[in-house]
Amino acid sequence: MNMRQQLIVTVESLLEKDERLVTLLCDIGIFGFRKAFENFPKRIYNVGILEQSTVSLAAGLALTGKIPVIHTIAPFLIERSLEQLKDDFGYQKLGGNFVSIGASYDYAALGCTHHCPGDIGILKQIPGMEIVVPGTAGEFDILFKESYANGHPTYFRLSEKENTESLPVKFGKAHLIRKGKSATVVAVGPILKSVLEACLNEDVTILYYTTLEPFDHETLRNNCPSGKVLLCEPYYEGGLTNEIINSLKPQAASIDTVGVPRKFLTNYGKSDEHDEQIGLTASSIRNRLHKLI
Repeated sequence: MNMRQQLIVTVESLLEKDERLVTLLCDIGIFGFRKAFENFPKRIYNVGILEQSTVSLAAGLALTGKIPVIHTIAPFLIERSLEQLKDDFGYQKLGGNFVSIGASYDYAALGCTHHCPGDIGILKQIPGMEIVVPGTAGEFDILFKESYANGHPTYFRLSEKENTESLPVKFGKAHLIRKGKSATVVAVGPILKSVLEACLNEDVTILYYTTLEPFDHETLRNNCPSGKVLLCEPYYEGGLTNEIINSLKPQAASIDTVGVPRKFLTNYGKSDEHDEQIGLTASSIRNRLHKLI
């Protein structure tokens, strides 16, 4: 089961248990949620290709005590609806869940209109916005059920790419995979698979983050004896650099970042081909680690 299939299973199970839950779709995932449309016709709606209006509608529902879940492709949910996310949810401090698919360039063949490597950087500018980047379908299920009703606006970034195994993740906490002395490698969501391959036989600490906001400063602070950090992210590189600096200060730190470069990816093909071109592979991560050490 991939992350998007898990989204359907998770939301349908919660629709049955929690009458406050309302799901809003933007002409995406309609077939997948067909059973929910049959079983809960008054609590799931296809609003259509009206993402900004859908976010505002969700805010209205939140004001009445409902818990909205919105799902569509990342650039339409985040970049197109930024004003509504900021004003309707962030400014009013309303709870809601925004679940995307397709970032950063899972839909590589559809070009820049369907790419969204900037979603994390955008949403970090909205005070109070929680950000979750699961690495597997199972981790999404855990993290969503832990946080969907916590009264905060929360973004869940789903991907076509997944790690090999699910880990016992907790919302708001980093997961310590192993300890080492030479450097600390911070892996975010589905990039962990490449990081583990890159770090075979390396004397490094590996920290796995699935919750980016709120950021777990304490775990990083307690597991960075070298002061050297390699930050590996599946979106625009450097998204968590400030969090790392704040976690380690006043300790001096040497930080390098591996992620999507801040440029438009204009070549067509598969997402794996983009990974190869821009250096999001195990071999490239290993080379950067060796340079940092």
